Amino acid sequence: MKWSAQPALMRDPVHLFAFGFGSGLSPWAPGTFGTLIAIPIVLFVMQFGFAVHLAFAILAAIFGIYVCGESAKRLGVHDHPGIVWDEITGFAVTMLTVPAKTYWVVAGFALFRLFDIWKPWPIREADHSLSGGLGIMLDDVIAGIFAAAILLGIRYIL
Repeated sequence: MKWSAQPALMRDPVHLFAFGFGSGLSPWAPGTFGTLIAIPIVLFVMQFGFAVHLAFAILAAIFGIYVCGESAKRLGVHDHPGIVWDEITGFAVTMLTVPAKTYWVVAGFALFRLFDIWKPWPIREADHSLSGGLGIMLDDVIAGIFAAAILLGIRYIL
């Protein structure tokens, strides 16, 4: 999907966060770019331990409900493709069950993007039935939970 957003939007703190510090400005695969920007953020948070990582994921989700909803409202588009704070949060949730090792990051990235794009039930239901910031955030949080569950299963087996 090709779309456009003005880089000047990044002067507004709401859009700056909602657009993942500019990563959502990409006209191609903005969700993937949003998830890529999430990697260094999440790796930074992970070094402080599980409790801090969990607190970050929860606070990012709560903050995201506001910032994504407000950004969408100001843009006049529900879940504008450039809004990627939900991807950052979803990836943070994904990585809750594994250590900060390269292979887990790659697997987490791939699984999160798979669920975020594919949107099986109940992810699709959350995406289509809820509006505002909660609707924008919840499908990615659920995708992160699905990806985290698979990573945890793999980790348990290995």
